[in-house]
Amino acid sequence: MRVVIQRVLQASVKAGLSSTGVIDKGLLVLAGFEDGDMSDDIEWMSNKIVNLRIFDDENKVPNISVKDINGDILLVSQFTLHASTKKGNRPSYIKASKPDVAIPIYEKLIHQLEKDLEKKIQRGVFGADMKVSLINDGPVTIIIDTKNKE
Repeated sequence: MRVVIQRVLQASVKAGLSSTGVIDKGLLVLAGFEDGDMSDDIEWMSNKIVNLRIFDDENKVPNISVKDINGDILLVSQFTLHASTKKGNRPSYIKASKPDVAIPIYEKLIHQLEKDLEKKIQRGVFGADMKVSLINDGPVTIIIDTKNKE
């Protein structure tokens, strides 16, 4: 599983004309899944996202988490995070899980994030053509991959 985490002042996602998720201060998380992603990857990633200390404390030091600030999370599935550009100029997405594998992982990640954050998270629509808007705060953007545990 690979995620791109962006600290935001606000973020939203639309599928078609419908808004499916809107947050104020918190994290926009783009997530891509691989066939080898297991339950321990989901738990590890959720814990990492919720407890990542990237929000400023009273001394303007990034030392507190989205959970500490009672912030929100907007989760958007994005298979293109597993693009391989090794050969040619057309990306290959062979490493990305097909929907029958990825959807259950995505749903488990939603459940785990809600459990760890102790509140509902906002989300996109799996597999839909979505429009994501955000105001990146910082900017702070972090990439995490469960295969590297970093």
